[in-house]
Amino acid sequence: MAEKGVLYLVATPIGNMEDISLRALRVLKEVDLIAAEDTRRTLKLLNHYNIKKPLTSYFEYNKANKNNLVIGELLKGKNVALVSDAGSPGISDPGQELVKLAVENGITVTMVPGPVAAIAGLVLSGFPTDRFVFEGFLPSRKSLRKERILSLKRETRTVVIYEAPHKLVRTLKELFALLGERNIALARELTKKFEDIARCTLSGAIKKYENEAPRGEYVLVLEGASEKDIIMEAAEKWSSISIKEHVSNYMEQGLDKKEAMKKVAEERNISKREVYKILMQE
Repeated sequence: MAEKGVLYLVATPIGNMEDISLRALRVLKEVDLIAAEDTRRTLKLLNHYNIKKPLTSYFEYNKANKNNLVIGELLKGKNVALVSDAGSPGISDPGQELVKLAVENGITVTMVPGPVAAIAGLVLSGFPTDRFVFEGFLPSRKSLRKERILSLKRETRTVVIYEAPHKLVRTLKELFALLGERNIALARELTKKFEDIARCTLSGAIKKYENEAPRGEYVLVLEGASEKDIIMEAAEKWSSISIKEHVSNYMEQGLDKKEAMKKVAEERNISKREVYKILMQE
Protein backbone atom coordinates (compact mmCIF):
# COMPACT_ATOMS: atom_id res chain seq x y z
CA MET A 1 0.00 0.00 0.00
CA ALA A 2 1.36 3.42 -1.03
CA GLU A 3 2.37 5.83 1.69
CA LYS A 4 -0.17 8.64 2.07
CA GLY A 5 0.66 12.09 0.78
CA VAL A 6 0.66 15.36 2.70
CA LEU A 7 -1.96 18.11 2.48
CA TYR A 8 -0.27 21.52 2.62
CA LEU A 9 -2.40 24.57 3.47
CA VAL A 10 -0.48 27.35 1.75
CA ALA A 11 -1.15 31.01 2.51
CA THR A 12 -0.87 33.29 -0.51
CA PRO A 13 -0.69 37.11 -0.86
CA ILE A 14 -3.82 39.15 -0.13
CA GLY A 15 -2.68 41.81 -2.57
CA ASN A 16 1.05 42.39 -2.79
CA MET A 17 2.75 39.61 -4.76
CA GLU A 18 5.88 39.96 -2.63
CA ASP A 19 4.02 38.75 0.47
CA ILE A 20 4.75 35.06 -0.02
CA SER A 21 7.28 33.02 1.93
CA LEU A 22 10.22 31.12 0.51
CA ARG A 23 8.74 27.95 2.01
CA ALA A 24 5.41 28.57 0.26
CA LEU A 25 7.16 28.91 -3.09
CA ARG A 26 9.15 25.72 -2.48
CA VAL A 27 6.06 23.74 -1.51
CA LEU A 28 4.11 24.96 -4.54
CA LYS A 29 7.00 23.84 -6.76
CA GLU A 30 7.28 20.42 -5.13
CA VAL A 31 3.66 19.23 -4.70
CA ASP A 32 1.97 17.00 -7.26
CA LEU A 33 -1.29 18.99 -7.38
CA ILE A 34 -2.54 22.44 -6.38
CA ALA A 35 -6.21 22.77 -5.38
CA ALA A 36 -7.19 26.42 -5.80
CA GLU A 37 -10.30 28.40 -4.86
CA ASP A 38 -9.79 30.59 -7.93
CA THR A 39 -7.57 28.90 -10.55
CA ARG A 40 -7.25 32.09 -12.63
CA ARG A 41 -5.93 34.09 -9.70
CA THR A 42 -3.64 31.30 -8.58
CA LEU A 43 -2.32 30.88 -12.12
CA LYS A 44 -1.24 34.54 -12.11
CA LEU A 45 0.71 33.90 -8.91
CA LEU A 46 2.29 30.72 -10.27
CA ASN A 47 3.24 32.42 -13.54
CA HIS A 48 4.75 35.34 -11.63
CA TYR A 49 7.11 32.92 -9.89
CA ASN A 50 7.52 30.60 -12.90
CA ILE A 51 5.85 27.63 -11.19
CA LYS A 52 4.20 25.06 -13.43
CA LYS A 53 2.03 22.50 -11.63
CA PRO A 54 -1.33 20.79 -12.31
CA LEU A 55 -4.24 22.87 -11.00
CA THR A 56 -7.74 21.83 -9.98
CA SER A 57 -10.50 24.13 -8.80
CA TYR A 58 -11.75 23.78 -5.23
CA PHE A 59 -14.44 26.24 -4.15
CA GLU A 60 -17.73 26.46 -2.26
CA TYR A 61 -19.97 25.07 -5.01
CA ASN A 62 -17.85 22.12 -6.16
CA LYS A 63 -16.25 21.07 -2.87
CA ALA A 64 -18.54 18.05 -2.43
CA ASN A 65 -17.14 16.45 -5.60
CA LYS A 66 -13.60 17.78 -5.29
CA ASN A 67 -13.21 16.54 -1.69
CA ASN A 68 -13.25 12.96 -3.01
CA LEU A 69 -10.80 13.79 -5.81
CA VAL A 70 -8.28 15.51 -3.52
CA ILE A 71 -8.53 12.91 -0.76
CA GLY A 72 -8.17 10.20 -3.39
CA GLU A 73 -4.92 11.73 -4.66
CA LEU A 74 -3.58 12.05 -1.12
CA LEU A 75 -4.40 8.41 -0.37
CA LYS A 76 -2.44 7.43 -3.48
CA GLY A 77 0.63 9.12 -2.02
CA LYS A 78 0.37 12.40 -3.91
CA ASN A 79 1.20 15.64 -2.11
CA VAL A 80 -1.42 18.39 -2.52
CA ALA A 81 -1.32 22.13 -1.80
CA LEU A 82 -4.58 23.89 -0.99
CA VAL A 83 -4.69 27.65 -1.65
CA SER A 84 -7.53 30.17 -1.38
CA ASP A 85 -7.89 33.08 -3.80
CA ALA A 86 -6.00 35.20 -1.26
CA GLY A 87 -4.74 34.76 2.29
CA SER A 88 -4.86 31.64 4.44
CA PRO A 89 -6.99 28.67 3.32
CA GLY A 90 -9.56 27.54 5.85
CA ILE A 91 -10.51 31.10 6.85
CA SER A 92 -13.94 31.95 5.37
CA ASP A 93 -13.54 29.38 2.58
CA PRO A 94 -14.33 25.64 2.21
CA GLY A 95 -10.84 24.49 3.18
CA GLN A 96 -11.92 23.53 6.69
CA GLU A 97 -13.99 20.62 5.35
CA LEU A 98 -11.07 19.21 3.38
CA VAL A 99 -8.88 19.40 6.49
CA LYS A 100 -11.51 17.49 8.48
CA LEU A 101 -11.70 14.74 5.84
CA ALA A 102 -7.91 14.49 5.62
CA VAL A 103 -7.62 14.09 9.38
CA GLU A 104 -10.35 11.43 9.36
CA ASN A 105 -8.39 9.51 6.71
CA GLY A 106 -5.15 9.64 8.65
CA ILE A 107 -3.54 12.06 6.19
CA THR A 108 -0.87 14.46 7.46
CA VAL A 109 -1.99 18.11 7.27
CA THR A 110 0.44 20.98 7.73
CA MET A 111 0.24 24.75 7.42
CA VAL A 112 2.50 27.06 5.45
CA PRO A 113 1.56 30.29 7.25
CA GLY A 114 1.32 33.73 5.75
CA PRO A 115 -1.04 36.69 5.20
CA VAL A 116 -4.52 36.85 6.77
CA ALA A 117 -6.66 39.90 5.94
CA ALA A 118 -8.50 39.71 9.26
CA ILE A 119 -5.29 39.92 11.28
CA ALA A 120 -3.85 42.72 9.13
CA GLY A 121 -7.06 44.75 9.51
CA LEU A 122 -7.24 44.08 13.25
CA VAL A 123 -3.69 45.22 13.94
CA LEU A 124 -4.04 48.33 11.76
CA SER A 125 -7.36 49.32 13.36
CA GLY A 126 -5.81 50.68 16.54
CA PHE A 127 -8.33 48.76 18.67
CA PRO A 128 -7.33 46.22 21.36
CA THR A 129 -5.77 43.09 19.83
CA ASP A 130 -5.23 41.01 22.96
CA ARG A 131 -8.78 39.63 22.75
CA PHE A 132 -10.88 39.57 19.59
CA VAL A 133 -13.60 37.55 17.85
CA PHE A 134 -13.67 36.75 14.12
CA GLU A 135 -17.14 36.59 12.54
CA GLY A 136 -16.15 36.29 8.87
CA PHE A 137 -19.05 37.07 6.52
CA LEU A 138 -22.39 37.61 8.25
CA PRO A 139 -25.28 35.29 7.22
CA SER A 140 -27.19 36.44 4.14
CA ARG A 141 -30.65 35.62 5.54
CA LYS A 142 -32.13 38.67 7.26
CA SER A 143 -33.31 36.83 10.39
CA LEU A 144 -29.97 35.06 10.86
CA ARG A 145 -28.03 38.30 10.30
CA LYS A 146 -30.08 40.06 12.95
CA GLU A 147 -29.58 37.20 15.39
CA ARG A 148 -25.82 37.14 14.78
CA ILE A 149 -25.44 40.90 15.17
CA LEU A 150 -27.52 40.97 18.36
CA SER A 151 -25.27 38.24 19.78
CA LEU A 152 -22.45 40.81 19.59
CA LYS A 153 -24.28 43.48 21.60
CA ARG A 154 -22.57 42.55 24.88
CA GLU A 155 -19.32 41.37 23.27
CA THR A 156 -16.45 43.29 24.87
CA ARG A 157 -13.78 41.86 22.56
CA THR A 158 -12.85 43.59 19.30
CA VAL A 159 -15.01 42.17 16.48
CA VAL A 160 -13.67 41.44 12.96
CA ILE A 161 -16.10 41.03 10.06
CA TYR A 162 -15.61 40.57 6.30
CA GLU A 163 -17.93 42.36 3.88
CA ALA A 164 -18.33 42.79 0.12
CA PRO A 165 -18.58 46.35 -1.28
CA HIS A 166 -22.18 46.04 -2.53
CA LYS A 167 -23.38 45.01 0.96
CA LEU A 168 -21.26 47.42 2.98
CA VAL A 169 -23.75 50.25 3.61
CA ARG A 170 -26.54 47.80 4.46
CA THR A 171 -24.30 46.05 6.99
CA LEU A 172 -23.16 49.34 8.55
CA LYS A 173 -26.77 50.44 8.98
CA GLU A 174 -27.72 47.12 10.57
CA LEU A 175 -24.78 47.29 12.97
CA PHE A 176 -25.73 50.84 13.96
CA ALA A 177 -29.43 50.02 14.39
CA LEU A 178 -28.82 46.91 16.51
CA LEU A 179 -25.65 47.80 18.42
CA GLY A 180 -25.83 51.58 18.62
CA GLU A 181 -22.94 53.94 18.02
CA ARG A 182 -19.51 52.29 18.00
CA ASN A 183 -16.07 53.16 16.73
CA ILE A 184 -15.08 51.18 13.63
CA ALA A 185 -12.12 50.79 11.29
CA LEU A 186 -12.76 49.83 7.66
CA ALA A 187 -9.74 48.36 5.89
CA ARG A 188 -9.54 47.83 2.14
CA GLU A 189 -6.87 47.16 -0.49
CA LEU A 190 -4.63 45.80 2.27
CA THR A 191 -0.94 45.50 1.27
CA LYS A 192 -1.68 47.16 -2.10
CA LYS A 193 -0.59 50.56 -3.42
CA PHE A 194 -3.85 52.24 -2.44
CA GLU A 195 -4.28 50.59 0.95
CA ASP A 196 -6.90 52.49 2.93
CA ILE A 197 -7.92 52.38 6.60
CA ALA A 198 -10.94 54.53 7.48
CA ARG A 199 -11.27 55.02 11.24
CA CYS A 200 -14.53 56.61 12.36
CA THR A 201 -17.87 55.90 14.05
CA LEU A 202 -20.59 53.69 12.57
CA SER A 203 -22.73 56.74 11.80
CA GLY A 204 -19.73 58.44 10.23
CA ALA A 205 -19.01 55.36 8.10
CA ILE A 206 -22.63 55.24 6.89
CA LYS A 207 -22.46 58.89 5.84
CA LYS A 208 -19.08 58.38 4.15
CA TYR A 209 -20.09 55.38 2.06
CA GLU A 210 -23.52 56.70 1.14
CA ASN A 211 -21.65 59.49 -0.65
CA GLU A 212 -18.64 57.45 -1.79
CA ALA A 213 -19.03 54.16 -3.65
CA PRO A 214 -17.34 51.32 -1.68
CA ARG A 215 -14.63 49.52 -3.64
CA GLY A 216 -12.97 46.19 -2.94
CA GLU A 217 -13.47 43.70 -0.13
CA TYR A 218 -13.61 45.20 3.35
CA VAL A 219 -12.33 44.09 6.73
CA LEU A 220 -14.57 45.73 9.34
CA VAL A 221 -13.01 46.02 12.78
CA LEU A 222 -15.60 46.99 15.36
CA GLU A 223 -14.84 48.26 18.83
CA GLY A 224 -16.18 45.94 21.52
CA ALA A 225 -18.91 46.97 23.94
CA SER A 226 -17.63 48.83 26.98
CA GLU A 227 -18.19 47.43 30.46
CA LYS A 228 -19.85 50.74 31.35
CA ASP A 229 -22.40 50.35 28.53
CA ILE A 230 -23.19 46.80 29.61
CA ILE A 231 -23.75 47.90 33.22
CA MET A 232 -25.98 50.78 32.09
CA GLU A 233 -27.94 48.48 29.78
CA ALA A 234 -28.51 45.95 32.56
CA ALA A 235 -29.57 48.67 34.99
CA GLU A 236 -32.00 50.13 32.46
CA LYS A 237 -33.48 46.74 31.59
CA TRP A 238 -34.29 45.80 35.17
CA SER A 239 -35.04 49.26 36.57
CA SER A 240 -38.80 48.71 36.33
CA ILE A 241 -38.81 45.92 38.94
CA SER A 242 -37.19 45.60 42.34
CA ILE A 243 -34.49 43.06 43.14
CA LYS A 244 -36.98 41.22 45.36
CA GLU A 245 -39.46 40.96 42.48
CA HIS A 246 -36.66 39.89 40.17
CA VAL A 247 -35.63 37.05 42.51
CA SER A 248 -39.28 36.05 43.08
CA ASN A 249 -39.85 35.77 39.31
CA TYR A 250 -37.08 33.19 38.98
CA MET A 251 -38.22 31.28 42.06
CA GLU A 252 -41.71 31.06 40.54
CA GLN A 253 -40.08 29.54 37.44
CA GLY A 254 -38.64 26.74 39.58
CA LEU A 255 -35.22 28.00 40.65
CA ASP A 256 -34.27 27.76 44.30
CA LYS A 257 -33.45 30.99 46.13
CA LYS A 258 -29.67 30.60 45.80
CA GLU A 259 -29.85 30.00 42.03
CA ALA A 260 -32.34 32.86 41.59
CA MET A 261 -30.06 35.26 43.49
CA LYS A 262 -27.07 34.21 41.40
CA LYS A 263 -28.96 34.81 38.14
CA VAL A 264 -30.24 38.20 39.30
CA ALA A 265 -26.73 39.23 40.32
CA GLU A 266 -25.39 38.27 36.86
CA GLU A 267 -28.17 40.07 35.00
CA ARG A 268 -27.87 43.25 37.06
CA ASN A 269 -24.09 43.04 37.06
CA ILE A 270 -23.87 43.24 40.85
CA SER A 271 -22.53 40.83 43.48
CA LYS A 272 -24.60 38.07 45.10
CA ARG A 273 -23.76 39.62 48.45
CA GLU A 274 -25.39 42.86 47.36
CA VAL A 275 -28.52 40.99 46.26
CA TYR A 276 -28.66 39.18 49.61
CA LYS A 277 -28.18 42.42 51.54
CA ILE A 278 -31.03 44.13 49.71
CA LEU A 279 -33.36 41.14 50.21
CA MET A 280 -32.67 41.25 53.96
CA GLN A 281 -33.56 44.94 54.07
CA GLU A 282 -36.88 44.60 52.29
